[in-house]
Amino acid sequence: MIVVFGSINIDMVTPVANLPHPGETVLSDAYALYPGGKGANIAVAAARAGARTAMFGRVGTDGFAEPALAMLREAGVNTTGILSSGRPTGCATIWVDGGGENVIVVASGANLDARADQVPDAVLRPDTLVILQMEVPVEENWLLVERAKRAGARVLLNLAPAGMVPESVLRSLDILILNEIEAVSLARVIGLESGQATRVPRLLAERYRITCILTLGGAGLLAFTPDGGYGVPALPVAPLDTTAAGDAFCGGLAAALDRGVEMAEALRLATAGAGIACTVAGAQSSLPLRAEIEARVLEVPQSRKLA
Repeated sequence: MIVVFGSINIDMVTPVANLPHPGETVLSDAYALYPGGKGANIAVAAARAGARTAMFGRVGTDGFAEPALAMLREAGVNTTGILSSGRPTGCATIWVDGGGENVIVVASGANLDARADQVPDAVLRPDTLVILQMEVPVEENWLLVERAKRAGARVLLNLAPAGMVPESVLRSLDILILNEIEAVSLARVIGLESGQATRVPRLLAERYRITCILTLGGAGLLAFTPDGGYGVPALPVAPLDTTAAGDAFCGGLAAALDRGVEMAEALRLATAGAGIACTVAGAQSSLPLRAEIEARVLEVPQSRKLA
């Protein structure tokens, strides 16, 4: 079973020819509203990839609450652990340029009221994979990590957006997923000597005895365990919107691991899912089904073993 504790948003997506510079006004001919939030996106991705998934977080009592929950319910995610807040439902404004790159600003709203004690002890078991990200109060993440490890559950942290992680938490993780910006930021604040992002996952895996995965966009990924690493190229696609690619990767990886797939193959499946997500506009609307992932995974080259 997969338990996701995290953010639930409504996304306002605006296509632009070019991302604006500070002080610049850029015109667009349209915008669209989609359910989003990194936590909810990952939960939908995991459920669509075939895993039994439960989501815990907060939404407001405003008009955005129901649309924000719609695809979670449609995907079969258990939403009984999602509570109401006096704050408005979280909202992200997303600009996407012609090459699929994006800039995102998140107004956290109700996500600031998410609490670890919303997750009952009954769902924290040795067969549970708990997924966390950084769009809810981080202190609540760390409280849930402590409870999950006491219960014998596995913990995956997607360090997005970048932030500080206590060393005690790093040592308690099973899997850490981060991109190049997040890798450099974390290495700097924990005093890890590394001049480049691609060295960070090996160093983190060795120091904290965890699996650390560095996503590299169109260049694929690097993943290191304490015993060695893997390099996986990206699925070759023409990107339309990269908004939820990282969330598709996290959810797809979790779903594969949850059903007992070995790490090397799980990485390929997750990479295929992330690539597919780049070809569809929107966040949760872009997340692929298990059958779609399995149909495309053969296009991802075999994971290469790294010394």
